[in-house]
Amino acid sequence: MARRRRQRRRPPTALDGAGEAPASEPERGGALAEAASDKSEKQTPKTKRSSPAPARFAALDLGTNNCRLLIATPRPNGFRVFDAFSRIVRLGEGVSGSGALSEAAMARTMDALKICAEKIEKRAVTRQRCIATQACRAASNGVEFLERVHEETGLRLEIITPAEEARLSVAGCVELFDRDAAAGLIFDIGGGSTEISWVRPREKLNGANAGATEVVAWTSMPIGVVNLSERFGGREMSNDAYQKVVNAVRKEVAAFGDPGGLKEVFEKGDAHFLGTSGTVTSIAGVHLGLPRYRREAVDGLWLSERDVRLVTDRLREMSYEARADEPCIGVERADLVVCGCAILDALLLEWPASRVRVADRGLREGMLVGLARAHKRERERMRRRRRR
Repeated sequence: MARRRRQRRRPPTALDGAGEAPASEPERGGALAEAASDKSEKQTPKTKRSSPAPARFAALDLGTNNCRLLIATPRPNGFRVFDAFSRIVRLGEGVSGSGALSEAAMARTMDALKICAEKIEKRAVTRQRCIATQACRAASNGVEFLERVHEETGLRLEIITPAEEARLSVAGCVELFDRDAAAGLIFDIGGGSTEISWVRPREKLNGANAGATEVVAWTSMPIGVVNLSERFGGREMSNDAYQKVVNAVRKEVAAFGDPGGLKEVFEKGDAHFLGTSGTVTSIAGVHLGLPRYRREAVDGLWLSERDVRLVTDRLREMSYEARADEPCIGVERADLVVCGCAILDALLLEWPASRVRVADRGLREGMLVGLARAHKRERERMRRRRRR
């Protein structure tokens, strides 16, 4: 009885909208979720018609640098997470030079995907979506590798377009957009590409569309922390070298022009940034001085432009070893984070904004939103058939 009482006090992680379980929590949360489910099944009296199994969704994002999985079930206010997994695999390592995925990178990634497949099977997932992004898009053997993945793990990954990647990024974090602002720039700095979307509050027509946000323009550039660090170096970087990176990225950003016609809004200070990437969450963790990364402290945090630049300068001036010792960076990101800072720096120079909001959510949460909508549409179709 005492054990059951302790379980009630520690429920599984709940997400408002579409967030992520803390990195240290997923196994515990998942185990408790199963325990709660088993207990409820034992206490439910037998009926003639058995209730349908609860929906469980899996969203898997295979990026250039990371392999991430989130397993959750829909709730009225968002999602309840049962399991989560994240591992840096550097699938895109060397692709910018060789044009192909290396054997070492594919082996690391396959090991992580096998763990994901086991978790999906263990959690009795009812609906899933698995995507691959820039590394597989750019590599000559990307499709061949995903065929191997399917044969060895049963997972079927789809290579999504940059447009779909941008859409999912927005869907996963747009809840954090300040709708009192006139506009916003949502950015996702990945390992092999950076997606940028310009958004604004949708006009309210007779009370309709209240709280809605529209994407007025988006773009993607094949520049990310992995290929940028391979090109310019990321372990040690002088101020002059850093400025060269910023200028190179800014030139690429400027080439897009003003696709949404919002430049004047940003220059007047009526817009803000919303970032969903390891770069911006790392900056937030360092800014807060966290002894270990905590999602609940970072997700939704507001940073000023000055906060961002202070942390950026601090990280650039650090040695590789000092960055590796930072709890919110670690060895696996120590050679990448400065290039991520340079991308953000370039964006702020070209699209001035005094505020940056941090989102520890992104593609996986965007996929969960889509899976939940598809599940809801299917249930509504079934109800209509039963009524007929």
